[in-house]
Amino acid sequence: MHRQWWVVAACTALALWFLISIEPVLMPFFVSMILAYLGDPLADRLEDWGLSRRLAVSLVFLLLSLIIVLTLLLVVPILGRQLGQVVESLPAVLNWVQQSVVPRLQALTGLDLSTDIDQMRTAFVDNWKETGTFAASLLAQVSRSGLAVAAWIANLALIPVVTFYLLLDWDILVGKVRASLPRSWEPAAVRLAGECDEVLSAFLRGQLIVMLCLGVIYAVGLTLLGVRFGLLIGLLAGLASIVPYLGVIVGISVAGLVAFFQFGDWLILLGVAAVFGFGQLIESVVLQPKLLGDKIGLHPVAVIFAVLAGGQLFGFTGVLLALPVAAMLMVVLRYLHDHYKNSTLYDAGRSRTHDEESP
Repeated sequence: MHRQWWVVAACTALALWFLISIEPVLMPFFVSMILAYLGDPLADRLEDWGLSRRLAVSLVFLLLSLIIVLTLLLVVPILGRQLGQVVESLPAVLNWVQQSVVPRLQALTGLDLSTDIDQMRTAFVDNWKETGTFAASLLAQVSRSGLAVAAWIANLALIPVVTFYLLLDWDILVGKVRASLPRSWEPAAVRLAGECDEVLSAFLRGQLIVMLCLGVIYAVGLTLLGVRFGLLIGLLAGLASIVPYLGVIVGISVAGLVAFFQFGDWLILLGVAAVFGFGQLIESVVLQPKLLGDKIGLHPVAVIFAVLAGGQLFGFTGVLLALPVAAMLMVVLRYLHDHYKNSTLYDAGRSRTHDEESP
């Protein structure tokens, strides 16, 4: 028995080493797995309605592609324009900080901050116009590396191909994995897989919808208030809401600064607070109970650690997979914790009680 566990541990370590070694090529496959996982329930639903698996997968694939393309066509150009406006407005912001904020800070602290701010403003004004030249030269340098560009394009092209075939054979692959499990492990493994599926469904579908809804609420609210960069700030706050309370903290801080600098009126801050307060109300009353419930349960510190650890181990791929993997690990750790609390290692008296009750 102990020898079997050593074999399992060795195989697990070997698999982790192999994944870390081939990390540069994993990104399209992991993205495809996430997309296939998200699309499989809809494909199964279409099959229940009498469609063939191939036709159902084709419709789901077409829907996913349409959503991604429309998002790129509608949102990316607007975000690009707002990012350009942010860069153009930074010199004016630094001037305002130097003329309005620094004198008050000097009066409160007694420190001479004008020299440092003036140096920062001068350096930025002298160099920000060179950003386009630097980006162009960087793009030219990357373009000269034909192999790198070809690999990047090939990775992007692989995602739809791999997603389609994973969607087509998803149920078959799951069945083969289940059939290959040791018979003594199958009941526990199936139960754990079901719990992991609930957590992943809540996270990948529920959390993404919550983030999207909050981003839309923040972006629309700030835009109606007339705050510049409202779409950019709203979407960034929605993305940051993957960590509880981080989105509202980041969003209300940035939006408040931008709004006050733009209007110069303290009353606008009440409007910004109302937008984010409304978003938090909708999240706590509607989105969280309906979409997430208590299925994820990851502590905010665990969320931050998982993202940082995933990025350190697997780069961008690790960031994408950090929270889903952490959610599954939470299920496994909860299972091991329950077994530990029911074991004689935790309560030695349990063994004595069992022996006394035995005839």
